[in-house]
Amino acid sequence: MDEKGGEFTVSIFDTIELHNGVKMPAFGLGVYKVEEGEQLEKTIHTALDLGYRLIDTASFYQNEEGVGQAIRNSGIPREELFITTKVWNSEQGYENTLKAFDDSMERLGLDYLDLYLVHWPVKGKYLETWRALEELYREGRVKAIGVSNFKIHHLKDLLSHAAEKPVINQVELHPLLSQVELREFCQQNEIKVEAWSPLSRGRFLEEPVLGKIAAQHGKTPAQVILRWHLENQIIPIPKSVTPARLKENTEIFDFQLNQKELEEINGLNKDQRFGADPDHIDF
Repeated sequence: MDEKGGEFTVSIFDTIELHNGVKMPAFGLGVYKVEEGEQLEKTIHTALDLGYRLIDTASFYQNEEGVGQAIRNSGIPREELFITTKVWNSEQGYENTLKAFDDSMERLGLDYLDLYLVHWPVKGKYLETWRALEELYREGRVKAIGVSNFKIHHLKDLLSHAAEKPVINQVELHPLLSQVELREFCQQNEIKVEAWSPLSRGRFLEEPVLGKIAAQHGKTPAQVILRWHLENQIIPIPKSVTPARLKENTEIFDFQLNQKELEEINGLNKDQRFGADPDHIDF
């Protein structure tokens, strides 16, 4: 793969290889706040029809059951799908995590999971939680394990205690919060970076720089942002329940940003979080 990452992002079916050899789709669907029932079922079916193969849920989202149902009804072979879920803060600790995993798997109705993440770095608990994830990984119940919302100091602490290092760190990441230092640290340690809220929930789609670049490529600002993620070797998992938006989000594989455009987008960074700061979580 080249520096810009263009080689692995020419199709929605392209994958990124994690450090343990598992291949993960380079692009996926997040289902935070998508309600169980018809909306979830329709969203996942539309996404799968469009070629999405990575579905990212969490026990906290309270829709694992619906995700499992939708993928079973899809007719797509299980091995072609990549399913992620996460252990929530109140479920952390060694024994609690093992139980939480069983509960998630029961709700999902799956025999194995592709990726299991520690949802937030809960102080005094995440090391024991990680030990449980290592156990599940050794048993082959999950193909890869990782973390979410970990800052560099959390990762350093984890790496100094862990037998297995995380394959991925899923964090809030978008042009207003580009997390350059964290990305560099992850790259040095063979940890892939995945972006939740990759479009920052549409908060800066009116940005003139993005509008200009989008017009040059005949694309939308949202498509330009998603392409920026891919070219920085970040795995974006945009959430949408609108069929037209789900389709728009996939139409990012037929153009590339040049160096000047990438730098202009990089210049938008304000270290601005819209989600919680992982050092100050009280949930």
